[in-house]
Amino acid sequence: MSQPSRLRNFFIPRHMVKPELICGPIPSTKEIYSTAFRIAWPSTLEAVLVGLVGVIDTIMVSSLGAGAIAAVGLTNQPKMIVLAIIMSLNVSVTAIVARRKGAMQRMDANQCLRFSILISAVISLLFGFAGFSFARPMMRFAGAGDDILDMATTYFRIIMLGTIFNGLSMTINAAQRGAGNTKISMVTNLAANFVNMVFNYLLIGGNLGFPRMGIAGAALATVIGSVVSLVIAVASLLYHDGFLTLRMRCSWMMDTFSLKSMFSITSSALVEQVFMRVGFFTYAKIIAGLGTDAFATHQIAMNAMSMSFTFGDGLQVACASLVGQELGAKRPDLSIIYGKVGNRLAMCISSVLCIVFVTCAVPIMRLFTQEAHIIEAGVPLLYITAVVTFAQTSQVVFSGCLRGAGDTKFVAMVSFISIMFVRPILSYLLCYPLGMGLLGAWIGIIFDQYMRLSFTLYRFSTGKWTKIAV
Repeated sequence: MSQPSRLRNFFIPRHMVKPELICGPIPSTKEIYSTAFRIAWPSTLEAVLVGLVGVIDTIMVSSLGAGAIAAVGLTNQPKMIVLAIIMSLNVSVTAIVARRKGAMQRMDANQCLRFSILISAVISLLFGFAGFSFARPMMRFAGAGDDILDMATTYFRIIMLGTIFNGLSMTINAAQRGAGNTKISMVTNLAANFVNMVFNYLLIGGNLGFPRMGIAGAALATVIGSVVSLVIAVASLLYHDGFLTLRMRCSWMMDTFSLKSMFSITSSALVEQVFMRVGFFTYAKIIAGLGTDAFATHQIAMNAMSMSFTFGDGLQVACASLVGQELGAKRPDLSIIYGKVGNRLAMCISSVLCIVFVTCAVPIMRLFTQEAHIIEAGVPLLYITAVVTFAQTSQVVFSGCLRGAGDTKFVAMVSFISIMFVRPILSYLLCYPLGMGLLGAWIGIIFDQYMRLSFTLYRFSTGKWTKIAV
């Protein structure tokens, strides 16, 4: 077979699944990609634009100096630790709603939605209050020095006040994604982030007559955006004809089987979140030990890398929904195909991102800072990002497929090995004993991402995830 033919077959759906695994008619290549694109473009656009807003947010905060960038960056992992249980719950919500959508069990899907809203509300209130109350010691433990401790504490406390709004909107959007309604989630998040940017402009620098609040203004802008997000998310549930609706008369409790499935998936996803957050938190502390300028450089480069992640994240949302729906419809062969189609799209996107990171490293750094020593230290990190982007987008997509199928235990194991141990231990060794500093810490990212890709690709290839009952 010629090289062009092999490349063409690599993208043709009927060649993505073994003949003995085919359960029925395989839609045409056009139909497969059209379906995948219809679900994927809203979630991918949402993830990319939300990520872009995060980058712009950092650029706006950078007007307050490198200390402000570092202070906001230090709050990221503690904030994600607080949200870990809600994020774990949402993994099960997406998986269960997708299965019920595939099996056309609308009542069960809406019961799952309502029960999840109740649980999310309780968790958000409890952990939001805890985060607010213990903000200062958490920031100190995260590695905030005396020069940025007050800024980090102020920012984190205000962010925690918005946890209830953020948590509930995240849960509703997770259910909508499971039902394939990725446009709703896109509109919700884009509106919220637009509001966030507007109030960043008004409150950080005190423009158009608003008070100059600095870093507190950036945090308040985020909370206002979360309120807008929740309002739009709730509004999406008020239509009678929607697959997910609050107007349907049904219980706010779930059936026993679905409860067991939710507990199983959520508990495994929570374990994964714990491993991830502890690993990322430890990694951030290692870099924080290098000083404020080094952490600011790291934070800028991480913002650039986040753009690579957002493409993978948007595609994995679509893949999780499609995989779950096809498994619910008893078509594991199509679930495999949609997973591989998502990966093919991720590889194409990564090729473009790689070129951008290599050729535009200096201009990207200059978007955030004009300090020459930070730019010089950040450029090699963007070259590393160019190498990592292929592994990052693909492993995110494969992980999303496994979560959509309910195979959260395996993904948790991967996080345990790679994120909790490999990345921080290797980064520390390269960073301090071997004297490579920030560059060594980023080499640790390369090993982490490619290890996760190896594990998730292997698991996906076995097909064991298609046999999990949810």
